Amino acid sequence: MNIELSEEPMSALAYLARISTAFEVDRVFDIAIREGDFDRFLLSERRLDVPYVKDYDTIKGEGPLQWSACFDLSNWGLILARSNGQLVGGVAIAFDSPDIGMLEGRADLAVLWDIRVSPEARGQGVGSTLFQAAETWATAKGCRQLKVETQNINVPACKFYARQGCVLGAIDRFAYPELPDEIQLFWYKNLSRGEKKR
Repeated sequence: MNIELSEEPMSALAYLARISTAFEVDRVFDIAIREGDFDRFLLSERRLDVPYVKDYDTIKGEGPLQWSACFDLSNWGLILARSNGQLVGGVAIAFDSPDIGMLEGRADLAVLWDIRVSPEARGQGVGSTLFQAAETWATAKGCRQLKVETQNINVPACKFYARQGCVLGAIDRFAYPELPDEIQLFWYKNLSRGEKKR
């Protein structure tokens, strides 16, 4: 697939919102912690008896069209992917935004806030191309690490981030009180030392 990338202003979030985040949950990762072990998280895949569809954008208050009401987007980046003129994916990156707790108060950390690929383009390299673009964007801002959040119910995303060189650095079993079966996972990738563009 021929993929063309373009960095867009945050006012173009409506384009990102057009791309579905829905996916089938037919398996989950159960997580064990091995104390004292360098690779302390042990993920074991388990098939569900009853699969279901998850769509993050259907959660109240979520989705790209809600972000500007909740966050200061002035230091965020938006990169869209097109193939033959058709929108096939996008990625939003947060950086240097005090209202984003996931940034841990660090100026050398960027958060891959959202990455999505249209269902018909999945598995064709769009996600990897967008992830690399997010790395390049964050490195240009002087970031040393890229952080990504997902959940144990999104097994394909977890495997994708691992293939991109991310390491599972933290979990939160109680992050979603309304969804007690979901565990929040934080993945990190070290970046080449970036030189911040002025």
